[in-house]
Amino acid sequence: MDLKNLIRDVHDFPKEGIVFKDITTILQDADGLKESVDQMQARLEGLDFDYVIGPESRGFIFGVPIAYNMNKGFLPVRKAGKLPYKTKSRTYDLEYGSATIEMHIDAIKPGDKVVIVDDLLATGGTSEAMVQLIEDLGGIIVKMVFLIELSFLPGAKKLEKYDVEAVIKY
Repeated sequence: MDLKNLIRDVHDFPKEGIVFKDITTILQDADGLKESVDQMQARLEGLDFDYVIGPESRGFIFGVPIAYNMNKGFLPVRKAGKLPYKTKSRTYDLEYGSATIEMHIDAIKPGDKVVIVDDLLATGGTSEAMVQLIEDLGGIIVKMVFLIELSFLPGAKKLEKYDVEAVIKY
């Protein structure tokens, strides 16, 4: 199945000049959703890790079924103010603004091995902020898997010291 055929381009969203890669069309297609999770999960087979980490909200969509299928725990990274316990936060720049993400301070113990799963690698801001949070807590990033990489943006360059893969590249 060619997953690219299921992705809708939305021009000028969230602001003029941006072509947004809309994955809701993959999510609503049962075979497309299964194929995207399966292809992302296949890139983790044989790796030794303790947790899947995914950012709100689309990282949850792909990360939770992968964690479930691989019998691993899932650690959420959320927008500021959404987690109920003590948190560590990181503010970063987006292609079209800035944001702050948080993790519980006790989510990762020193030496825990994690994989990051998300829908999109673009400028790398979210991923770079997650890496900093994870490493500040003592975690070890084993791999990062994305459904889509926009290779014309600097995300992969920011993460070049990590093992990064994407199912679909533009």
